[in-house]
Amino acid sequence: MITIRNDERGILFKDGNYLRHLKPGKYFFWQPFFNYKVVVVNVNKPFFIEGKDFNLFQHDQNLLEELVVIDVKDYELVLHFEDGKFSDVYQAGKYAFWNVLKKHEFVVVDTRQPIVDPQLYPILSNPKLEGCFKYLEIGAYEKGLLYFNNQFQKVLEPGIYYYWNGMVNITVAKIDMRQQQIDMTGQEIMTEDKITLRINFVCQYKIVDPVKYVEIKSHEEQMYILLQLILREYVGTLKLDDLLAKKREIGEFVLARLQERNAEFGVVFLSAGVKDIILPGEIREILNTVLIAEKKAQANVITRREETASTRSLLNTAKLMDENQTLYRLKELEFLEKICDKIGHISLTGGGGLLEQLNALLAERKERK
Repeated sequence: MITIRNDERGILFKDGNYLRHLKPGKYFFWQPFFNYKVVVVNVNKPFFIEGKDFNLFQHDQNLLEELVVIDVKDYELVLHFEDGKFSDVYQAGKYAFWNVLKKHEFVVVDTRQPIVDPQLYPILSNPKLEGCFKYLEIGAYEKGLLYFNNQFQKVLEPGIYYYWNGMVNITVAKIDMRQQQIDMTGQEIMTEDKITLRINFVCQYKIVDPVKYVEIKSHEEQMYILLQLILREYVGTLKLDDLLAKKREIGEFVLARLQERNAEFGVVFLSAGVKDIILPGEIREILNTVLIAEKKAQANVITRREETASTRSLLNTAKLMDENQTLYRLKELEFLEKICDKIGHISLTGGGGLLEQLNALLAERKERK
């Protein structure tokens, strides 16, 4: 006698051949039992008979009524849910599940279309899905160029993206969207008057079209060469004195020429300017000599101008004093006051006070004149 419980089913074989499945109950075999074999299986687990292919049982319609069968193709993954909860993932093959005690649901994933449905994100942390998908993270200052089998798909904004592993090779090129800078250091350029000098130049740019940007091989090197050519073009048309006088205009000219190529490179050139102009040693000495001479000449001009102004002022004062005796007298008293401030001791001889004697001296001076 064989007893099959409610959570079990029996798979009956005779002489190694499948006969039928047994539902819950008690079964008696009158013939010699050694010809029969019953494999008791748990209906809470997938249908599986060791050493037997599932195709052996597909002719039994009674059995199939109690089973859910899925046939997973080579390019598919099947996500299995039991009573609404994720249970397992299955790759290529044929699988059967008892539908008598649990509700089985399946999500078929076509890995030829590898984008993971956002509704499945909550189950991706399950260890059973490890290796079934890959995730890509795009930083806050980045954009990503997504490729399937080396074919461009779209631009990814900052965030985290999930893709199924399988039939498609998934790659992403990350592009830094922050402001960037090209430094040109010690660039030797010859002016129109054949003077070789070195220029340190800098320009800032920002990528605005990442798709166009990556289409250019060695884009940073090509932008550097473009900057170099524009700078040579401008500097080569100027003499040294003009170049030094137009130092600010160099950056404006170069920036305008660079901005003409914005669309071609997928960037926006934001600013450009000269950091330093380094002259040869002998040219520096000559310019220093010229500068010193110019400053001395300017100083002499200023000195002569001040002397002339001072003389003209004295002349005007003298004319006023000749025309106005009271003013002349006030001027004398002013000088007397200054003399007295600088004298420590005054000795008087004869009669009269200090003012009388000083007035007498001034009167004497007038008579001599």
